Amino acid sequence: MTWEKEDIVAYAVDKGQELGADYVEARYHRRRSTSLATRNGELLGFESSFEEGVAVRVLVDGALGFAATEILTREGVEAALERAYRQARSHSRLMREKIVFSDERLGVASYAALQKKGFDSLSEEDKISYLRDLWERARGATSTARVATLMSFLAESVEEKIVVNSDGAYVKSLVPRLSLGYNVVVALPSKGTIQKWFSRAASGGYEWLDAWRVHERLPEDVKTYEKILLEASKPPTDRPVDVVVGSEIVGLVVHESCGHPSEADRILGREAAQAGKSFIKPDMVGQRIGSEYATVIDDPTIPGSNGFYLYDDEGVPARPRFLYKEGLINEFLHNRWTAAVFGTHSNAAARSMNYGSEPIVRMANTYLKPGDMSFDELVEDVKLGVYIKSYMEWNIDDERWSQRYGGLEAYLIENGELKGLVKNPVLEVTTKTFYSSLDAADKNLEFYAGTCGKGEPMQGVPVWFGGPNVRLRGITLRVRE
Repeated sequence: MTWEKEDIVAYAVDKGQELGADYVEARYHRRRSTSLATRNGELLGFESSFEEGVAVRVLVDGALGFAATEILTREGVEAALERAYRQARSHSRLMREKIVFSDERLGVASYAALQKKGFDSLSEEDKISYLRDLWERARGATSTARVATLMSFLAESVEEKIVVNSDGAYVKSLVPRLSLGYNVVVALPSKGTIQKWFSRAASGGYEWLDAWRVHERLPEDVKTYEKILLEASKPPTDRPVDVVVGSEIVGLVVHESCGHPSEADRILGREAAQAGKSFIKPDMVGQRIGSEYATVIDDPTIPGSNGFYLYDDEGVPARPRFLYKEGLINEFLHNRWTAAVFGTHSNAAARSMNYGSEPIVRMANTYLKPGDMSFDELVEDVKLGVYIKSYMEWNIDDERWSQRYGGLEAYLIENGELKGLVKNPVLEVTTKTFYSSLDAADKNLEFYAGTCGKGEPMQGVPVWFGGPNVRLRGITLRVRE
């Protein structure tokens, strides 16, 4: 008789309870992926990976134990459970505050992300041809400068999970994802170089290639980078100006200065020695962080999104989380442990990278709520300002308070009209300055893909971040020489 993966996790939960654990959780987790990469149209390589295993967590007298195994037999699962149980039992004597999980309505469900064009709809030759054509279009887009390098990749992955726990959760999920990324370098010896890393990723299949239209967008971007090298002038830095910030930067800002500091485990100090701390303190819910336009949402349930899921890795049903709401700090990202600490409910933020990783508090798809203006209305009453459409570099401090974004494609705004390109504007603000200076947002919501890193050992999980174009009033820009 074949031992099915559903039997494995059910057996793990039953066996953990027999050992005497107060809570038992078992997660079957499989990921398989393939990718190919090219440089200047030439194939660099092809990669394929596969990982499969079971992770278990147990609560014993207020201490949490975790172990994982890739040996999918009764003996392998029992050995992992015993490791986790011994770990928790030995730690329980050292716990000053016992770990408890919040009471939740847990899911019994099965779901999958849909594909309109499966991964088998394109042959390997088709995929290589697609990336080669990307190179041909990019290098043919310039007249004076040249495209020195175009590194590009195309990747497919399928993630399958079964989450079962002793509190009643039973959730099966299957999420395929497609990723496309490139790094382009445009060079003009007398003027220097511009480089840009860009990626797209989503749950689904090859229907996304049509939606992303990279073959159209990349050549246009390359032409713009050439114009920046040839024509861009210095931005105004001698006085405060209005700054229109593009959705690509807005998405990064909300991910870094709202999403990360809103992680409840980070607020409690768990990440301090790893990824940093948070400017948000446990008693700051309801405090003002920005204007009425500052509403930031993290929503795992967006169909087709890179961070898509309907139940988290503790079996809690997912929902949109309003982290900042009309300028107020509204809620934190919680798993069942942090929810119990804060006396609230989990909002389904427990995610794990693979079977060897514990579920920790994570973002999914974080974005600034769009407004109702058009882009033209956003700039029409700006007498003097700068529109920073995209970025080339950025950094932020450990508490997610002071941040800096170096603009790539940017334009001078005079009397409500976009004028010539400006080079290397730098938006350097605090988190509160950014959200407090925000006085308008257009309705053009766009998402960007990333892999968000957190934890020790490091876990990278797929996310989206995005937003509309927004307007900030009275910002003094800097310039990167």
